[in-house]
Amino acid sequence: MKQVQIGTEYITLGQMLKLSDIIDSGGQAKAFLAEADILVNGEPDNRRGRKLYRGDRVRVQGHGEFEIV
Repeated sequence: MKQVQIGTEYITLGQMLKLSDIIDSGGQAKAFLAEADILVNGEPDNRRGRKLYRGDRVRVQGHGEFEIV
């Protein structure tokens, strides 16, 4: 599992995808989320504005699992 380190209270799903080098820019998030299967804490979610907090786990189809720390 890869870790995504944040220095704020939360990060959005779109920002997490960019920080994890899954997408190159925030503008790609909407299109990527429309096609990819993503689980946040075991539940499907494709909202780029979804707030992720420390301890949350995100599984991105074809890219692996990430933990917010």
